[in-house]
Amino acid sequence: MATTIRFKGYGEIAVAPGTSLLQAAQSLGAPEGYACGGVCACSTCHVYVTSGGSLLTEMEDEENDILDKAFDVRATSRLGCQSKVEKDGGVIEVEITRESLEAFENEHPEHRGKFTAR
Repeated sequence: MATTIRFKGYGEIAVAPGTSLLQAAQSLGAPEGYACGGVCACSTCHVYVTSGGSLLTEMEDEENDILDKAFDVRATSRLGCQSKVEKDGGVIEVEITRESLEAFENEHPEHRGKFTAR
């Protein structure tokens, strides 16, 4: 059994435990930023986990510290590179933040304005 991750506005993908939200977004082709390469050194993979957060690993101190640098942090904020599927089965719903969309467009100039113009 796999866990389904739904990226609001971009589709869904079934993944195995151990998969990060960033890895799932990249596999799906969802525009989640990752300026640091996914090593928890920036906040460009900032997402909102709108449901299914209990299926993910707990937030560790390092992730919490980096989230302090993010814009519009909410109770459901997570870093996609640090949030990994921990439990098999179920659905996780994710909204990619504007900050992350802008970072993705900066990292991929061929997509500038494609996602933030929505």
